Amino acid sequence: MNLADIRKDYRLKVLDENQINRDPLNQFGNWLSEAIEAKVNEPTAMVLATATPEGVPSLRVVLLKALSDHGFGFFTNYSSRKGEEIALNQKVALLFHWPELERQVRIEGMATKTSAFVSDEYFHSRPFESRLSAVISNQSQVVPDREYLEKLWEGQQYKSVENMIERPSFWGGYLVDPFRIEFWQGRSNRLHDRILFTKKEVAWIISRLAP
Repeated sequence: MNLADIRKDYRLKVLDENQINRDPLNQFGNWLSEAIEAKVNEPTAMVLATATPEGVPSLRVVLLKALSDHGFGFFTNYSSRKGEEIALNQKVALLFHWPELERQVRIEGMATKTSAFVSDEYFHSRPFESRLSAVISNQSQVVPDREYLEKLWEGQQYKSVENMIERPSFWGGYLVDPFRIEFWQGRSNRLHDRILFTKKEVAWIISRLAP
């Protein structure tokens, strides 16, 4: 296999700054709706990039669980690697990739913890088994083996009543307040459409970028 020979020509759609929604969060909502309607694989999956104060980056895929005028929400273990890095450096980046629509969205912003009420509300909306896993998992820490985790899970299952599992203090939500959002639409001959929104105080400045 010669990786250099793998190519794809993008022809599905166009992205015109004269037709794009002037509010990037509304524009993102439109694209997300289209991705869901098109039944793309994992439409709410996003790559989350964090970094240490020294600038060492790390990436992982998480799920978008809230979208509002204030930004993009997700939930996780605050003691995980991403949680520890966000505590020291709130600047993060998100990436949505919808290959079925030949689109991607890149987002940069500041991540802050959601309120306890928001975290509680989402935690109690999760399936019983997912809540159990959140309680027993010391995320990102070294464990002896798979059996160790399964025994913890089973032990918690036996002593838990479905409606009585409380959200642990080390688990909750983050909201990413964006200051830069780029919409990318694949186009033929690698002349892709790239529309950038940059926040200046309370206004969004719209620019077209070279592909």
